Amino acid sequence: MSQTKRKRRSKHRGNAAGRVEARGRTGRKPTGPEVKPGRGAAARAQANDRRNAVPTWKSAAAKSGFASVVLFAFIALDVFNTGTPIATAAFMSVFAFALYTPLTFSLDRVMYARRMRKQAKR
Repeated sequence: MSQTKRKRRSKHRGNAAGRVEARGRTGRKPTGPEVKPGRGAAARAQANDRRNAVPTWKSAAAKSGFASVVLFAFIALDVFNTGTPIATAAFMSVFAFALYTPLTFSLDRVMYARRMRKQAKR
């Protein structure tokens, strides 16, 4: 019987949970163009800029708007089994929006000040 010319490859064996995972890179480190684009310095800088932005009322309104929409959905879909009418759910979500906006802005301001103090220490 003639031998095959293909090289033997190691088997992909499953882990303890039974999941079969592909092996990682075992050869040399990738160079220049071979490197996959990932979270490089530019992406990290952009994320830092976004985190270090001064808090605004617009961003606070966007966050509280999202929270009040979620609250409306929970009440309207009767997640809490209260049988609340849609009009009441709408009123509660508008009230929550009015309450959440200044709270969100003040929390953002406190976190921003804390982050700036931390950066000043470095």
